[in-house]
Amino acid sequence: MKISYDKEVDAVYIKLIEGEEQCRTLRLNDDIALNIGKGEKLIGIEILDASLVLANGGVPDILLENIQLQTA
Repeated sequence: MKISYDKEVDAVYIKLIEGEEQCRTLRLNDDIALNIGKGEKLIGIEILDASLVLANGGVPDILLENIQLQTA
C-alpha cells in the first residue's frame, strides 16, 4: 500500500494494489472517488480537498494498527 499527498492540489491518494491496473472510477461524492479494477477489486482511493475532508484544516497523522508486513 502507498499513501501519497500532493500539497499543490491538496489531494491524498491511497494505492492499495501495486502495479498498473485498468480501472474505472466510482465517485462517492465531490471529494472522494474509488478506483475499481478487474474483478471489482478496490485499487485506490482519491480524496480531494484532503485537509478539509480528513482533518478540518490540516493533513492528519497516520496511525497503522494491526498491520503485518509480508516478507519474501
